[in-house]
Amino acid sequence: MKKLLTSIFLFSFCLSMSAQNSQKALVDYVDPFIGTTNFGTTNPGAITPNGLMSVVPFNVMGSSENTYDKDARWWSTPYEYTNNFFTGYSHVNLSGVGCPELGSLLLMPTTGELNVDYTQYGSKYKDEVATPGYYSNFLTKYNIKTEVTATPRTGLARFTFPKGQGNVLLNLGEGLTNESGAMVRRVNNQEYEGMKLLGTFCYNSQAVFPIYFVMRISKVPAETGYWKKQRPMTAEAEWDADQGKNKLYTKYGKEIAGDDIGVYFSFDTEENEQVEVQMGVSFVSIENARLNLETEQKDNHFDKIYQDARNLWEKNLARITVEGGTEDQRKIFYTSLYHLLIHPNILQDVNGEYPAMESDKILTTKGNRYTVFSLWDTYRNVHQLLTLVYPERQMEMVQTMLDMYREHGWLPKWELYGRETLTMEGDPSIPVIVDSWMKGLRDFDVDLAYEAMYKSATLPGNENLMRPDNDDYLSLGYVPLREKYDNSVSHALEYYIADYSLSKFAQALGKKEDAKMFYSRSLNYKHYYSKEFGTFRPKLPDGTFYTPFNPLQGADFEPNPGFHEGNSWNYTFYVPHDVYGLAKLMDGKTKFINKLQMVFDKGYYDPANEPDIAYPYLFSYFKGEEWRTSNEVHRLLKKYYTTKPDGIPGNDDTGTLSTWAIFNMIGFYPDCPGLPEYTLVSPVFDKVTIELSPKWYKENELIIEVNRNSPEDIYIDKVTLGGKQIKKYRITHDELVHGGHLIFDLKSTK
Repeated sequence: MKKLLTSIFLFSFCLSMSAQNSQKALVDYVDPFIGTTNFGTTNPGAITPNGLMSVVPFNVMGSSENTYDKDARWWSTPYEYTNNFFTGYSHVNLSGVGCPELGSLLLMPTTGELNVDYTQYGSKYKDEVATPGYYSNFLTKYNIKTEVTATPRTGLARFTFPKGQGNVLLNLGEGLTNESGAMVRRVNNQEYEGMKLLGTFCYNSQAVFPIYFVMRISKVPAETGYWKKQRPMTAEAEWDADQGKNKLYTKYGKEIAGDDIGVYFSFDTEENEQVEVQMGVSFVSIENARLNLETEQKDNHFDKIYQDARNLWEKNLARITVEGGTEDQRKIFYTSLYHLLIHPNILQDVNGEYPAMESDKILTTKGNRYTVFSLWDTYRNVHQLLTLVYPERQMEMVQTMLDMYREHGWLPKWELYGRETLTMEGDPSIPVIVDSWMKGLRDFDVDLAYEAMYKSATLPGNENLMRPDNDDYLSLGYVPLREKYDNSVSHALEYYIADYSLSKFAQALGKKEDAKMFYSRSLNYKHYYSKEFGTFRPKLPDGTFYTPFNPLQGADFEPNPGFHEGNSWNYTFYVPHDVYGLAKLMDGKTKFINKLQMVFDKGYYDPANEPDIAYPYLFSYFKGEEWRTSNEVHRLLKKYYTTKPDGIPGNDDTGTLSTWAIFNMIGFYPDCPGLPEYTLVSPVFDKVTIELSPKWYKENELIIEVNRNSPEDIYIDKVTLGGKQIKKYRITHDELVHGGHLIFDLKSTK
């Protein structure tokens, strides 16, 4: 009887555990620490989906205890996993970018005598916890537990103090931004308001802009006031500065402005007393920052705000559900989806107001106005995934891009909080908008869109913000190397892709002559092909090739004539709109395939460099070689995407590298931007269900299923779509969504 009862108990326990596992929340698969080292530049801070506000632990500044460079302005992220010196929480941050910016309004709790020198008041920490909408650590220097959460436009911190004197500091001088100027004004002893300068992203000195804030603290302080870091003027002053003495403290005065200023609160606390600090922000005004704070945190406590953020993340992640695969694969997948949903993020306040593009005007939107368009990266896959899974968001992003054209006269290239940074190259808005339109997202002014695209494609270079070298491009058919490191080949390859997209758009709109002209331009990539090296090679204005030339120069970000952030091998196959033409240029299928395979075999492929991330899908254009696509994709996923802090191969580039993993794990990839097609690749999971928006798609869901005998079965044997077997490895967007049910039969051998 005893054995029977034990068996019944074990059986019941197993059933219970199985039920718990099957009901695991999707947010619990997300590990925000993935990508926080290895230059992934993601962070584990608190944020809501596409939220303006993020609250991030800042650990890249100020102490010999840090592992790397001590100046935060060398970093493009507020947080690096291997660092361990915490100097506060920064508010409003960028995720996965390659240049430092934002990451300001640093909020820091301390205990004991007041000290406002960040090189001294920072602390080591332990017990880090991060999950969507929440982050926490324990400051070992002060025995303070810190926690943060967020709403779309506000942040909330909760500090649990030990008994004694506690302090809360707001440092307005430091951060990732190159700007150190600010203004802050006391409203009362528990509330301050002000403005902090941000800008010069990727060292563009023109792109400077303000962030406005309102800060409130829950405990009445015994003392509060300002500080200003004094600039050393004499040897004696410099000595004083080294001792941390060269500061101005004042508890008097209504406001203070200048470089390197801050605010402090001091109070007596009981053991485990909790103090909360609210932060509302706006890019419009202090009044709007306060309105955002009062609207989004009204009568809500920390736990409620965190639970709301968690619920919002769960709802967003649930657009795609996966079954099968390993625990680690589910973590990689949902963390990647989490990264996708950080940028672009909303810009407007709760009343709809936002700063107009490159203007001092304040406008009002009825929907969402988005910002942080890292388009050189995201035009390749991010917007395609948003179109499929979050079409309502993608539609608003396209509308935002067109509004930017209305306000500024140009579509965005790399827009940041209403400023055009002109970072990277190309004309990337074109394939984004065309791709959306081709897939049925047409709720925008098509004539205006075409006008904007035509303008950047045809204006002379001295008038052209998007294509400054358009004179050469139009007259020669290519961009020549005029300065040693001018990225000329990279520029032209981007223009070819934009012109191909524009040709398809013109054709669809009945503009036959335009379509013919732009398509003809898109094939001029052939100018760069050097038969001597079998690669693309910079060309001089007289039509001769640049010499001396080394196709491998440019690895590891070394300067490279003609190419941006890569070498010739990273760009030579980047002609996704004319794969067969490129193969012909390389003397046919066999040589093309062998050369492409060599790129992978010799390690020339760079998984962190956007132009070549579409290389694996080129095999599938050729009958009998399709197996190589799944072979390389699964190898790359296994090697470069893990659950460790270095689990992204490089800068996530506002979700681009994460999106590469998402598409490949579910079974298809949009390898040609602007063309509404996908290349099939064997999925990682046994079943994937994608919720489709009824406004944009007739079907309610897209189901992808896999039949395999073991995880080693990665090669496609048969594909069925909508109950009918298909013999091809590329399908259109319409075929995919209307087919409704995609089934892969996999095998273990090619």
